[in-house]
Amino acid sequence: MSAIQIDGLTKRFGDVVAVDDLSLSVESGEVFGFLGPNGAGKSTTINAMLDFTKPTSGRIEVFGHDANRGSVAIRRRAGLLLEGYGAYPNLTGREHVQHAIDTKDADDDAGELLARVGLTDAADRRAGGYSKGMRQRMALAVALVGDPDLLVLDEPSTGLDPNGARTLRELVREEADRGATVFFSSHILEQVEAVADRIGILLDGDLAAVGGVDDLRRELGAGTTLDVSVSGAPDALLGDLRALDGVREVRARNGQLEVACDGDGNTKLAVLQAAADAGVYRDFALREASLDDVFSKYTEAEA
Repeated sequence: MSAIQIDGLTKRFGDVVAVDDLSLSVESGEVFGFLGPNGAGKSTTINAMLDFTKPTSGRIEVFGHDANRGSVAIRRRAGLLLEGYGAYPNLTGREHVQHAIDTKDADDDAGELLARVGLTDAADRRAGGYSKGMRQRMALAVALVGDPDLLVLDEPSTGLDPNGARTLRELVREEADRGATVFFSSHILEQVEAVADRIGILLDGDLAAVGGVDDLRRELGAGTTLDVSVSGAPDALLGDLRALDGVREVRARNGQLEVACDGDGNTKLAVLQAAADAGVYRDFALREASLDDVFSKYTEAEA
């Protein structure tokens, strides 16, 4: 069942088209990473999902509710961490979270939620004295109030140190394991790759790609690089490697063969066997294309 269904979403601001005929489906219980450079339309899409901005055309449903007419019901089931979260400087972290609990009529314990995000020691300090990362942790605790069915996280890593980023990843996986749907945008591609079931790449308001990271690697030919240490690189071996199904590129340098592969494990085994048959094989290592590599290929292709 789709938790989020976007059909033909277009949003214009005057002559500027922020989102252009976007259609996208996110399944219940899925962790969906929404990527794109600044100005791609990510925040506009999120704001339209939550009825903070009205679409120029198109339709959005969240849990079967029209995003415009059913926004109250949607927000009741959602936890939000949006860019520019405004903390009240004279309230403590505990008071911020308790206010969210009271507003949602939830039965959470503010201290327990602050402990989940690593703010126990600062729970009773005024938020005006918090660092940017601490405010972001507090905002995440607020988003978790009421065990939301949908978590919407817009640039949740902003201001977080490595420990905070690790806590964020753990919480996203815990919430997904609980059954929540997580929809988040981020510039920190490693964060997305670590937790997302699927990703969508938005460029200039258009959905350039959607799928699992492995699927997008295969689609772009950004697969695996096999680094093979060799005692030599005879021309015959290089020719044999280039002729193998699933091998895209072969480069020889400084006692090393770099073999870019699109194929499955059989392709990699065939590469190693060819080096062994030539009597030059020493060792090997694998390098998978990162989400950063995939993202770069898409943005370069659209440039």
